[in-house]
Amino acid sequence: MEKNQTLLKAPDKSTKESAAKIIKELKKNRDLEKAKFLQRFFKTGKGEYGEGDQFLGIVVPIQRKIAQKNLLLPLGEIEKLLTSPFHEIRLTAVFILCYQYQKSLKENKKKIFQFYLQHTEKINGWDLVDASSHKIVGDYLLEKDKKILFSLVQSKSLWQRRISIIATFTFIRNNHFSTTIQLSKILLQDKEDLMHKAVGWMLREIGKREEQILIQFLEENVTKMPRVMLRYAIEKFSKEERKKWLSLK
Repeated sequence: MEKNQTLLKAPDKSTKESAAKIIKELKKNRDLEKAKFLQRFFKTGKGEYGEGDQFLGIVVPIQRKIAQKNLLLPLGEIEKLLTSPFHEIRLTAVFILCYQYQKSLKENKKKIFQFYLQHTEKINGWDLVDASSHKIVGDYLLEKDKKILFSLVQSKSLWQRRISIIATFTFIRNNHFSTTIQLSKILLQDKEDLMHKAVGWMLREIGKREEQILIQFLEENVTKMPRVMLRYAIEKFSKEERKKWLSLK
């Protein structure tokens, strides 16, 4: 039996949970003023990374609470949530997937992993990716071949590329750093600011555990790194060290 397993059975069509009920409950908690703020915060204007996304203005704790009440939601119903134009409904779907994965048996973990990869076009926000990629993709691949990450990192989709690097957070937490380093080198020339921040974040996490590995990466790549990526990577260094590395840009 796997560690921390609670024997959650694979959801089936006989469960009472449904996407329609969840959407109805979420919409009861909508806040139009907060929705306007989130539209700006998540850059939904023309040409921005979140172009066209819509918001209900629901805070994350409410979404998590609703997700936790619907752990047996079948994947078909989760798919309906993921097709919603509303950001919070898709995020709630991602929370449910994560909770199901964490509490599932080995065979159902594989189904959830595969389902996740089949729906990455709907996991289309940095918060959706950051809340789930390492918990599902990273965890599933921890002791397996990681070639799928090297396919995702070459994607034209910003979100698939972000999934690839954030998934490695689980590897880092288990003191496996090589995949993160390899992906980071590929992403040095990425054009998206959100990717610069994501790579810098993962490099910083490596540095918190094995500073010498981060320093070696910096020595080899500092002149190629976008400044934002570098700033994120060296955030935990002393003021003097940060100044030294930034002067090399």
